[in-house]
Amino acid sequence: MAVLLVDVANVVGARPDGWWRDRAGAATRLLDRLAVLPGRTVPGPDGEPVTCEAVVAVVEGRARDVPAPAAVRVVRAPGSGDDALAAEAADLAADGRTVLAVTADRGLRARLPATARTTGPGRLLALLDEVSPAG
Repeated sequence: MAVLLVDVANVVGARPDGWWRDRAGAATRLLDRLAVLPGRTVPGPDGEPVTCEAVVAVVEGRARDVPAPAAVRVVRAPGSGDDALAAEAADLAADGRTVLAVTADRGLRARLPATARTTGPGRLLALLDEVSPAG
């Protein structure tokens, strides 16, 4: 079981679908799609199955005030989203939770606890395309 910790800005920015015209709207759409993942077993970064026990999504900037679906815990970064995500990963790891962080940001990945696993936005978006197609 793992907590999926999502760098929303990084994932939204990974697909050039016009997100820059409505950052909050793009974040809302991603959060809605993430809501189907808790309780699901998905392929992990190494191909081994991982059961997603919870989704925690970090939002920042113009997306900070987006609504949160009931199945997703949203962390609203007061400043840097990277700082908030690194702190959340540390808190989860300190509580003994397994963390699977989704970001392509190498600097952020280096700040995560040693026990955290990582995967990129492309892998998450491909999974979401399978289980929760964009409308």
